[in-house]
Amino acid sequence: MSSHAPTTTPRAELVERLADDPVVASVTDEAQLRAVLRSDRLTVFVLFGDVLTIESIVGRLVAAGKTVFVNVDLLDGFASREVVVRFVREKTEARGVLSSKAPLVKAARALGLIAIHRFFLIDSLSYRNLPKQVQASQADAVEILPGCMPRVISWLRDDVDLPIIAGGLVCDKDDVMAALGAGAVAVASSNVDVWSM
Repeated sequence: MSSHAPTTTPRAELVERLADDPVVASVTDEAQLRAVLRSDRLTVFVLFGDVLTIESIVGRLVAAGKTVFVNVDLLDGFASREVVVRFVREKTEARGVLSSKAPLVKAARALGLIAIHRFFLIDSLSYRNLPKQVQASQADAVEILPGCMPRVISWLRDDVDLPIIAGGLVCDKDDVMAALGAGAVAVASSNVDVWSM
């Protein structure tokens, strides 16, 4: 079992890490994993893997000095149940998890992991449901997708008292600067060119 003993609250720890490096590398395959290992990015969202490979994937990243968050919704070989969060906590050195499912986010918090609640904002209904879902999940932060919506990020800052990460469709420096300028604490991108900014 790995040791996770932060000296500050998980939310404060996350904000501090992202203040040092507000561009998060989202890795979706082995080629991107190799690329991020060579990069200066400090924080990595792992968006691939399975029950047999996730321990090794996280281990390689942690050995390279990265802070790792695992998207438990995308791990092959697991059902969308709390056991996947327990597995990540007990079998890897990941610092936290991402999930679009409130019960999994809440379970992560209960286990001492940093919990990021992901939201796909496709219309006004999904936006209106977000505060209720955040209250249920007790997340440390939210990630909104797509992240190239500065106006929505500014609205969200008024509606939710959590750090906001803009993810998905962040394509270039202008997108990064627009999201950060609107109030996001970080942007997450699988675009390797964004990682080199």
